[in-house]
This record gives sequence, structure tokens and C-alpha cells, in this order.
Amino acid sequence: MRTTLNLDERALREAMAQSPARTKTEVINEALRHYARAKRRRELLRLRGKPGWQGDLAALRKRR
Repeated sequence: MRTTLNLDERALREAMAQSPARTKTEVINEALRHYARAKRRRELLRLRGKPGWQGDLAALRKRR
């Protein structure tokens, strides 16, 4: 999908210097995936220790 963005040139240069990606598109896609993973991880950590799952672990293990 093509999109026009106004990017911080310095931040993009720094990201490109740190990333093995070769193009701006690859660097931006890598950054977006990293951001989404970090947000999911924070959400999981926020839920840590809170009850919520109910099920039969033994039955789930039997299915394997």
C-alpha cells in the first residue's frame, strides 16, 4: 500500500544505520512490526497474574 508520510529525517537515518534493512520501506515496516509487538507485550504484562482463563489444561495437553 502506498502512503505519503512526513518522516523525521534524522530518526530515519539513525534507524537505517542500526537496521540490517536496505530500504526505507523495510526499515519502516520493521519499526511498525516492532512497535506492534511491544504494545502486545505490554498488554500481556499488564494482565499478568490476573485470573481470567478457565479451562482444562490436562485435556488440552491430551490433544497433542
